[in-house]
Amino acid sequence: MSRYGRILLKLSGESLQGKQGYGLDPEMLASYARQIKAVAEGGTQVGIVIGGGNIFRGMTGVGKGFDRVRGDQMGMLATVINSLALQSAIENAGGKACVLTSIPMGPVGAGIYSKFRAIELMNDGYVVIIGGGTGNPFFTTDTASALRGVEIEADLLLKGTRVNGVYTADPEKDPTATKYDAIRFAEVIEKRLKVMDLTAFTLCMENDLPIFVFDMDTPGNLERVAAAQGPDDASLRAIGTLVHN
Repeated sequence: MSRYGRILLKLSGESLQGKQGYGLDPEMLASYARQIKAVAEGGTQVGIVIGGGNIFRGMTGVGKGFDRVRGDQMGMLATVINSLALQSAIENAGGKACVLTSIPMGPVGAGIYSKFRAIELMNDGYVVIIGGGTGNPFFTTDTASALRGVEIEADLLLKGTRVNGVYTADPEKDPTATKYDAIRFAEVIEKRLKVMDLTAFTLCMENDLPIFVFDMDTPGNLERVAAAQGPDDASLRAIGTLVHN
């Protein structure tokens, strides 16, 4: 088994839309599924939280006239759609996956989330995909991923992005931005760097759950992280940034 025996992987909903710019891209789903399956079969237990921004985002709904609570509820349902899609992709790749949700969704084949059920399933070799956010409005899926990561006693929270780590500024806007190989939680707050929303970030910091921000879109990177022999492993530096205490 790798050094990281159990991980919580946070994926954005937008990442699932691939190059098409909306909805679900079958090729992107298949690529993620293959990588996740390989990590799970390599001995790392995997929990996943996915956003819903490729379908509906609560804050965007507010700007279009929706009540914030209703908008967030719609966003939670979008995360369940994405969770079911990823489950199907993992199963099509020959892997084992199960969806648990924070809100009752029994008729679609999803169980109610609990820490103990999630761990039981992971011990049985299943990738556990946790949908529905926290089940409450006003909380992002970043916060849901931090909460679930702490609950299931993950060794590491992985934030999969299209950028290979945390930079001094947005590298897509500022060509002079430089990348951090590792940075402490306190430094992120001091420098006002955008890693996760403040609620999620504080939850990880107070519970000593390190965050690894990395490029998920390059096949093989997820396996490299899972196989790393701790935070000082040089192989991690090129593909992401470790945020820790």
